[in-house]
Amino acid sequence: MLACITQPSKFKIHLLLFLLVSGICVDSFSQTTNPGFKKHVISNDFISEGVAVGDVNNDGKTDVLAGPSWFEAPNWKRHDIDTFRIFPPKTTYARSFLNHCMDINQDGWVDLIVMDFPGLSADWFENPGKKPGYWKKHRLYDYVGNESPAFTDVDGDGRDDIVCADSKTNQMIWLRSPTVKGDTTWTRFTIGERNVPGTDIQGHGLGYGDINGDGRKDVFTKDGWWEGPADVTQPGWTFHPADIGEDCSQMHVVDVNADGLPDVVSASAHRYGIWWHPQFLDSGYRYFDHYTISFSTSQTHATAMADINGDGNPDLVTGKRYFAHLERLNPSNKTTIDPGTYEKPVLYWFELTPGKRPYWIEHEIDNDSGVGINIIARDINDDGQPDIVIANKRGIFFFENKMNSKK
Repeated sequence: MLACITQPSKFKIHLLLFLLVSGICVDSFSQTTNPGFKKHVISNDFISEGVAVGDVNNDGKTDVLAGPSWFEAPNWKRHDIDTFRIFPPKTTYARSFLNHCMDINQDGWVDLIVMDFPGLSADWFENPGKKPGYWKKHRLYDYVGNESPAFTDVDGDGRDDIVCADSKTNQMIWLRSPTVKGDTTWTRFTIGERNVPGTDIQGHGLGYGDINGDGRKDVFTKDGWWEGPADVTQPGWTFHPADIGEDCSQMHVVDVNADGLPDVVSASAHRYGIWWHPQFLDSGYRYFDHYTISFSTSQTHATAMADINGDGNPDLVTGKRYFAHLERLNPSNKTTIDPGTYEKPVLYWFELTPGKRPYWIEHEIDNDSGVGINIIARDINDDGQPDIVIANKRGIFFFENKMNSKK
């Protein structure tokens, strides 16, 4: 097993050191799934790069939803929500980029949110309950920008909202979910001014967490952060420019070095690099350095944080998004292929030990799956351990966490 020791990066030059634990080197490209996880292949079809989980049929079991279909636990029988289509993975994008499951109209049945290609619409599909047939499709919002929108509770009412960019106005916004039973209207609130970096159609990198430690969560991209006000419905949150790394996927707030200042964890969406960014405070000014966690794989276009091994520390889940940029049929466009495109679609979890000298241990889970554009990292089989669910161009997979299982 290999331990990754993070080192400072200056002028964008990253040095990665590997420490051999117990003098034993395990091949990081093993052909088998990590024994801490049991791999369940739900489907080998490319239908979505977004994935969600929820009890669709109210039978007490957590099902998996991806784009036009939901898969019934525990045997993963497919049921179609909308017209079923399989996409060629190297030359076509699916029309389902991010998914989220929640009961939007509060009728007792969970619904599905599907976000289209970046800059296009978000729609939601209404669960018909026991009625057969396709789910009714509703428009949620017309112009969703940034490639890593966040599904999170912004106003503290216990229901998930959406933080994203408005790709028409190039503004950071949040959409409040309906709060009254039977209502299906999402309310738009403006966070920032127009044309701030990170608010364009295909902006990369977005997070929601408490950057300045004042107890209120902030919205941030790689180019800075909007300070969360006491009243989150007010427009014009104060923007603080900052260098929080390179183009990335979902960003997370974690105090990695245990110094009381929130740090940021991110991963490159289309190149190599998985990082944590320590925060420093100088005369009231907040700035970030850039430390490397790993250069093992490229196209880490989705990340999630969860305590994978039950030690009380948050761990990072990420991996390779297989063909994050497509293989161009025209040879003159070959330069658009990302570095590492043809390498194995690996899935990792990085074990964090925080402190004054923090370190991350890289664990490969699988090398024939990777990630999509969002990751589910939560307990879906009620054994108390966070599992991992992904959908991408390789298919749909459920990795059952068996790390502390007594079975």
